[in-house]
Amino acid sequence: MSRIGRKPIPIPDKVEVKAEGQQISVKGPLGSLKRVLPPELTAAVANGQVEVRRVSEGRHQRALHGLFRNEIRNMVQGVTEGFERILEINGVGYKANLSGRTISFNLGYTHAIEFPLPEGIDAKVDKQTTVTIKGRDKALVGQTAANIRALKKPDVYKAKGIKYAGEILIRKEGKTGK
Repeated sequence: MSRIGRKPIPIPDKVEVKAEGQQISVKGPLGSLKRVLPPELTAAVANGQVEVRRVSEGRHQRALHGLFRNEIRNMVQGVTEGFERILEINGVGYKANLSGRTISFNLGYTHAIEFPLPEGIDAKVDKQTTVTIKGRDKALVGQTAANIRALKKPDVYKAKGIKYAGEILIRKEGKTGK
């Protein structure tokens, strides 16, 4: 049996979890999230915790067991605390501006790049070089941060571009002339 999958998920006081058939819905102070479980798994809410069980012992079911247990745990954490990802912009003249639900990036191109924020995601721009992405859905926060980073990936020679906070770039040495 999956060691991660069999751990029960504690439900905090302000969170309401409903398991109806294959659908799990989690409601908390920051909003609500829904997810559909695959037919091989079931979820039960009892005694202030959620337990995920699998129907059979196949390899695919065992793989999904731990995955969906952690996805439900992330949903509970998302509606209580939320998730955030911080991006840093490095480079002369590189900057970001937030206007409404759109972030405008100047990344050395001839034009500014407009990035509309998806529903459920909030952003904050500090000092024009730090962008903080916040939301309750962990996968959406990570995907939005990855899409923003893909606008101008960090260069390994000059370390210019958009990178995650705490990301370590291994710089390469340029060409040497004789």
